[in-house]
Amino acid sequence: MDKIVCTCGNVNPAGTELCESCGRPLNKEVSEKKLVDMRYEGSARRSQTYNKTIIDKIWNFFSSVKVGMWLITCILVAAAIGTILPQVFYVPATREADIAAYYERVYGTFGKLYYNLGLSDLYSSWWFQTLVGMLGISLVIASLDRVIPLYKSLKKQKTKRHISFLSRQRIYGIGEVETPKDSIDKAEAKLKRMHFKVKREGNAILAEKGRFSRWGPYINHLGLILFLFGVMLRAIPGFYVDETMWLREGETLHIPKADGYFLESKQFTYETYSKEESSEVFGEAIDRVGSIAKNYQTDVTLYKGSEDAIAGKSENLEFVKDASIQVNKPLKFNNFSVFQMDFRLDELKSMTFQLQDKASKESFGEFTIDLANPQSDYDFKNGYKVEILDYYADFTGFEDGVPQSKSPLPNNPAFLVKMYSPEFPKGETSFVMIKETLEPLGETKHKIAFQSVETRDVSGLTIRKDLTLPIIGLGGLIFMIGVAQGSYWNHRRIWLQLLENGQVVIAAHTNKNWLSIMKDLDAVSEVAVLPPYEDQQDLDSKAEKEEGV
Repeated sequence: MDKIVCTCGNVNPAGTELCESCGRPLNKEVSEKKLVDMRYEGSARRSQTYNKTIIDKIWNFFSSVKVGMWLITCILVAAAIGTILPQVFYVPATREADIAAYYERVYGTFGKLYYNLGLSDLYSSWWFQTLVGMLGISLVIASLDRVIPLYKSLKKQKTKRHISFLSRQRIYGIGEVETPKDSIDKAEAKLKRMHFKVKREGNAILAEKGRFSRWGPYINHLGLILFLFGVMLRAIPGFYVDETMWLREGETLHIPKADGYFLESKQFTYETYSKEESSEVFGEAIDRVGSIAKNYQTDVTLYKGSEDAIAGKSENLEFVKDASIQVNKPLKFNNFSVFQMDFRLDELKSMTFQLQDKASKESFGEFTIDLANPQSDYDFKNGYKVEILDYYADFTGFEDGVPQSKSPLPNNPAFLVKMYSPEFPKGETSFVMIKETLEPLGETKHKIAFQSVETRDVSGLTIRKDLTLPIIGLGGLIFMIGVAQGSYWNHRRIWLQLLENGQVVIAAHTNKNWLSIMKDLDAVSEVAVLPPYEDQQDLDSKAEKEEGV
């Protein structure tokens, strides 16, 4: 594109509004304005200059502040929708079919629609990650579109400026003084004492202070870009893990997403406050709810093994360490942390039964069913045997004559069994529950009699690994630095210039806090005799009101 040649001879890039050398307006629209727009020093921005190729159009789209605001709005709305129903992580099911059934059973048609639209796993969905990525691209392009021309224009700004540039500043004054050169010398010395960076060219002065504050918004953008990058990294396997495992006493399980690591629960401890030791603090609460947890912890052993190691067989595993996991005191290893988050007391572990004669109560054998891994056959002497035909860990009743189980947890175990004896070599069928026994194929001579139960405690553990935290934390820190940088400092510039006709021109600009720069000008005027200045924005407002009247 054609470059713009100013009257002063300086060649400016296409799209420049104010000459980079003297500050003259370079187009009619700018020259007709009373005050110049100093946000980007009138420099050329790519998005406002090039619009021919597909790359230009993409750049211009993402550089728009409106597009960025719409992206933020879409992300906020989507995030709000994601809070209407619990996300998949909090659903007590693991299989896809069970998860879908859970949403429909608990939340009805709305829950089914919520799941089918993918809103149940919103924050990991491709379209939500795409929105976050587009926002990151928008921040990068919008920042580059503005910060590069701003940096170039501020770096090479001239001390001497044309009167058309100075007269279009918001703070402006012109007039004659008795000793103009002496006034400029005194003003220069005063400005230096006020910690302004002063550049002088003949009888022209440019005093500048707080330029670094102009980069505050772009430091904010850099922090946000790092933050969003860290959030998007969580979708890549290996960077972020947030899993739940239920570990029973005496059980050894593979730790989810922690390849080669196994955890064995040695013992679960649950302690509560007694009313005597905490009457002042928890007395009323204990009376109301019955008990308050003082401590619950899981004593565990961490093992490491190969991929083909078998959980529960310690001979195949290498001991790593023993630990006690408490609330806010996790087990840490290899960037993983294992937190104590929940527990279940007295979960059924095994049930002991006897095969008896219904009439005489004579016992033909006793057997124990491991509820986590029940055997299929239990053989006794003299031809007596019990066969487990089916096992319903969480029996909820019959549906069309078929027994139903709500979950794999042994909350209400029931068994369909066949009892063999010399009298009934083909077996007798019985349906055994905790409190009753059914005989679906007719009355039986033998029965399964409940004897005892063994329980164990279960620890609810959360497995966490987050390699993105340093990136997210750094992004947050950089963002706050940018906030402080842009909020508590301001970029102030003062121009003093002796014209050929003997008049002294004074002009000033700041990106905010105009009272501060006027206070600086007043301090300089007390030492050096300077012409009076005016706030031209107030004059414009007054003129508009008078025209309106």
